[in-house]
Amino acid sequence: MLKPLMTSLVESYARERAFLILDSGYEILGPFDRFESPHLTAQNIVPQYDDGMIIVKGKLGDKQAVVIAIEGSFQGGGIGEVSGAKLAGTLEKILSECKNGQLIYPIIIYDTGGVRLQEANYGLLSIAEISSAIVELREHVPVIGIIPGKIGSFGGMSLTAGLCSALIMTREGRLGMNGPEVVEQEAGVRELDAKNKQLIWQMIGGEIRKETGLADVIVEDDVPNFQQAIKDIWNGKVECKNRIKKYNEFLTFYKAIEIEEKILPKQAISFFKTYDKVADKPLSQPKITVASRGRSWFNALTNTAPSISEIPSVLVADGEVQGKRARFITVVPNPDNPYYRARNGEVGLLEGWAIAKYIYEAIEEDHEEQDKRLIIPIVDVPSQAFGYHEELLGIYLACSAAVNAYASARIVGHPIVAVLVGNAISGAFLAHGMQANRLLALNDEGVNVHVMSKKSAALITQRTVEELDELSKDVPSMAYDIQSFYKLGAIHQLIDGTNATQPNKEDIELVLTEIQNAHEDIIAKPSTSLANRLHSEIATSSGRQASIKVREMIDSQWK
Repeated sequence: MLKPLMTSLVESYARERAFLILDSGYEILGPFDRFESPHLTAQNIVPQYDDGMIIVKGKLGDKQAVVIAIEGSFQGGGIGEVSGAKLAGTLEKILSECKNGQLIYPIIIYDTGGVRLQEANYGLLSIAEISSAIVELREHVPVIGIIPGKIGSFGGMSLTAGLCSALIMTREGRLGMNGPEVVEQEAGVRELDAKNKQLIWQMIGGEIRKETGLADVIVEDDVPNFQQAIKDIWNGKVECKNRIKKYNEFLTFYKAIEIEEKILPKQAISFFKTYDKVADKPLSQPKITVASRGRSWFNALTNTAPSISEIPSVLVADGEVQGKRARFITVVPNPDNPYYRARNGEVGLLEGWAIAKYIYEAIEEDHEEQDKRLIIPIVDVPSQAFGYHEELLGIYLACSAAVNAYASARIVGHPIVAVLVGNAISGAFLAHGMQANRLLALNDEGVNVHVMSKKSAALITQRTVEELDELSKDVPSMAYDIQSFYKLGAIHQLIDGTNATQPNKEDIELVLTEIQNAHEDIIAKPSTSLANRLHSEIATSSGRQASIKVREMIDSQWK
């Protein structure tokens, strides 16, 4: 077992950078603690004693700070159970200190492709917890993200970057939701040629992200430059712009953009310079209504109430659950969606910002209400949208906005009960459902949870689909079926015996009853965090044991 340890110590560029950014510091849960992923050996993958996540606590100038650095050279910086728990657990510990009056300033260095596919659904759970902690932490101290280069920040981790108070990038850094290879795999080479590296950097590199206002500072890749940029953010010399809360401006902006022909990166820069001054352009309702599980259950649970949403692919209605006011939200196919890569129920630019809009409106309307309305995401999302324009125009931020809205609602006291009725895949699930206080799911073979399609997962892991299916038998987090996801401990209740595609009166009453039961459980065990997912019987006995142990070790080593 020397190889994992030597990899951690000798080849860790992230560790070196984390120590250099601080004036002084010590490592928490480092390689000598030998806490490696328990899920890789069964897949013939050599683990690493720090699992590719470095935590250094110390000082920069006169401020207590913690640098959390992701090691891109180990599994592409992918987030698994242990690495994800180290990042989430550290942010949660900082939040606890801040709430007790001891301000500590977090700095996250991104070098990650997103979820580690060999531990897929553990990564999804971890990213939801990381996101929740960032949203709550921002109310106490700035959360700074740094994207220096090498890999960049992709996948679900791009959503956490979008949640940061401010982003520092280099020109070599890249920030996008879907990696170019995955976009090509899902949408074809005509949509995006992943080998066209010059175009990729023009689309999602540090320079364009800064010029379009999606990053705050661009510096040359050197530690003193990062230190100065961090201090400038802390001291207010760099404004924290709260991009993710500007739902009206961004939604109006994306509705106005015409994409019949490909928009060049230079055109995108000019568009973004006036994004907050664009006139509203209403979208027409689709000529054809496409059936989906999300639509069927939205109609069933709302008694076919009309949608109040201005975006046809996002249905929103207010109703009641056992006398309790509730807002129902789902994403549905729209064959007339102006963004053609989001026509089959995917969460795209319009969908992410629309979800955010109608959550924020509920927060604002209920601001003075002690009994805040229940929010019910009905989840049937095949994925986020994979497309050239989505990456160029910042789909990661649209999904970040939805995450931020749901988390903010939960934190201020809106109970959120998500109901999984169909697919719950990747960043779409992170944006729509994963921030709920409680997750319910129909126990049906058509309900699936995962990071990406099997073809793309095979491409990234360099395995066949058949090999992935075989491995998932021993590693439940790699499987797609809802029963395997249930084994991880995050599902509050599996709902048996319903017709998932055409619910009848009894099915509807059963689901409404389970929503009410979940709501009562939230009231009985109030929390602003997602910690309940770590406290369930399944989580403590088998599903999340490593996640729990990581947090205990962080707490014990904290000085």
